[in-house]
Amino acid sequence: MRFEQRLRDGIHSGTVVLAFRRWKRSQVVPGRRYRTGIDMVEVESVDVVEPSSVDAAQAREAGYASVGELLADLRGDPALAVYRIRLRRIDGPDPRDELARAVSLTEADVAAITARLARMDRSSSRGPWTGAVLALIADRPGIVSTALAEAMGWERQGFKLHVRRLKELGLTLSLDVGYRLSPRGQAYLDYLRTRGAAPRSAPSMTPVCYAPTGR
Repeated sequence: MRFEQRLRDGIHSGTVVLAFRRWKRSQVVPGRRYRTGIDMVEVESVDVVEPSSVDAAQAREAGYASVGELLADLRGDPALAVYRIRLRRIDGPDPRDELARAVSLTEADVAAITARLARMDRSSSRGPWTGAVLALIADRPGIVSTALAEAMGWERQGFKLHVRRLKELGLTLSLDVGYRLSPRGQAYLDYLRTRGAAPRSAPSMTPVCYAPTGR
């Protein structure tokens, strides 16, 4: 689900608890948590509704002054179903941020990262990519994603989706422009380099207890 600036600001301020979308099928699951770009939210419920059933109270909960304004802002084919999504902002830090701050890796940490990256490499139609992308971000922090994607020979959107998967592991951080490795990501990449591993063969490394020497 895409959280546009209006929606993410409203969720952050507490003035928005509903969102409406035209979808072929639901893009969110009740009970799951999602990141807006500012906060984490939990989807409390997802319902298909008739546009005529939306009332003024729901419009206000969605951050609109009127039902007409809400309906006019709906995007997509009018023939598609309208989904009403009730959201709850989650207080507390983003777990990814907590994970990303780790400045040393235990044997178990390295083993878990290695196994996860190996699965990501095996399941990708692009072949092994995780080590190469980590190395690219390490070498070119703060570079616009378009340039990074070109360096990989990928389209920009595909590149960003792959980096997002690394961020889920606490290995990268998003900047206003581009990315950088998190302390955890730098620790893992330093480990690979001290083992003499080419970036694309990162998942084959034997786990050891490792702490980074810094950048």
